[in-house]
Amino acid sequence: MPNKVPDIRVRRLLEGAYRRYATPAFVENDPLQVPRSFPARNDAEVIGFLTATIAWGQRRTIIANAWRLAGLMEGEPGAFVDSASTRELSRSSAFVHRTFNGSDLRQFVIGLRHLRGTYGGMEEAFLLDGAIGDMGPAIARFKARFFEPRHKARTRKHVADPSRGSNAKRINMFLRWMVRTPAEGVDLGLWTRIRPADLMVPLDVHTGRVARELGLLSRAQDDWKSVVELTEKLRQLDPVDPVKYDLALFGLGVNRTLSAR
Repeated sequence: MPNKVPDIRVRRLLEGAYRRYATPAFVENDPLQVPRSFPARNDAEVIGFLTATIAWGQRRTIIANAWRLAGLMEGEPGAFVDSASTRELSRSSAFVHRTFNGSDLRQFVIGLRHLRGTYGGMEEAFLLDGAIGDMGPAIARFKARFFEPRHKARTRKHVADPSRGSNAKRINMFLRWMVRTPAEGVDLGLWTRIRPADLMVPLDVHTGRVARELGLLSRAQDDWKSVVELTEKLRQLDPVDPVKYDLALFGLGVNRTLSAR
């Protein structure tokens, strides 16, 4: 049942996995290494958002293309978003990662520039009257604001919308990067107006499979309802920082170490 408190053995397994996988070594083979390499907030959040946006497929390819994005922005993603000229934006035309192409990248720069100029920044674009509220509507609000400038319809698919049932895996991952504490050497903790308690789990094939095997998720679909169900279960384990267990579930899934249960 969705409201059943997780078994104590599950709690112990996840706590042990969190301690094992939530270390700087996690970053060595993860796309998070790219935004972590930028000390300035403006740079880290821009390249982090772009990296999360292309985070599907093989991790090596994602990482290589995220570094290519950073190179197209001359190593200063924040400044590029703020002031790139039309000629400089044209350099993005050759970029391709699966279905995300140079036209999408140009629109993303325009959208990010709009958020900074109109709402004060990316974090603020999620908020309503200074508060985050439920994360599903907040992500939908962010998407609507991001696409306020004139844009091609095809680019909209690259930002998820939970109100349409999407699990919003990549944007939830980006939010985890920006919001969660950097204490263990993984996430960045750059944003303070959104709390770790507000976050939703980035649901993917690994976290979903392990969550179902552990009885934390009953739904078969990897949709927004499953994100809500799983996050509520994780909040029963840690109401202050439930999404820390994303690192545990992902590590258990990738390394297939559920035999420890």
